[in-house]
Amino acid sequence: MTTKQNPTAGLLSRLWRRLFSGADAAQPKGLSRAFGWVPIRPLSPRHKPRIWAHLVALSDGDRYLRFGYPATNEHIQRYVDGLNFERDEIFGVFNRRLQLVAVAHLAFSVDPQWSTCAEFGVSVAANQRGRGRGARLFDRAVMHARNQGVSMMFIHALSENVAMLKIARHAGARVERDGSESEAYLSLPQATLDSQLSGVMQDQMAQIDYQVKIQAKQFREWLGLMQEVREGVREARHHNDPPAQP
Repeated sequence: MTTKQNPTAGLLSRLWRRLFSGADAAQPKGLSRAFGWVPIRPLSPRHKPRIWAHLVALSDGDRYLRFGYPATNEHIQRYVDGLNFERDEIFGVFNRRLQLVAVAHLAFSVDPQWSTCAEFGVSVAANQRGRGRGARLFDRAVMHARNQGVSMMFIHALSENVAMLKIARHAGARVERDGSESEAYLSLPQATLDSQLSGVMQDQMAQIDYQVKIQAKQFREWLGLMQEVREGVREARHHNDPPAQP
């Protein structure tokens, strides 16, 4: 006699495995990654200072690839000030010091004729390259776009931005080159219950990871303060010790 598996439990089990294995069979071909789970968190207006700090830390060459022009600090400030968190979705990856090491911007079309289209842009800190951060952010943006009813996602990039175009090609996007610029177009499947629940679970797990990092940072700061207090007490005792008798 066999026991039938609970369909909901089976679905949650599959979602959990996919969350940590990085595989989502419902995503377009090429989106499964071998880098493991990355805590990608949706950002809000209160994260603007960290977004700005991440972007201004990029080298001149990386700024050029991200924005398509040699962006100055003033350009970046205007970009950050203009971020629309109600319309668009901005994702980030935090390190243990709560610094943003990668940021993605999924911009939804403001033209009603292209309401089912969205554009993707990403930047990754130099010391985080080669870890699949950009690919993972692209995967997360694709899932969110699908769940919002987007059927076409595109990337406008300089043709020399090999890393970004490679991510798009691996996802199955059609890349069209026009001189120094390229555009990649990726058709997205419709959202499913699987993709909707996967998106919710990833957001929840990223939020838990963020809270753990906050608590760890606070604990490290407390330890540092205690060390300073101990050193201060030790120095005071040494200063107040009576001089040795001859």
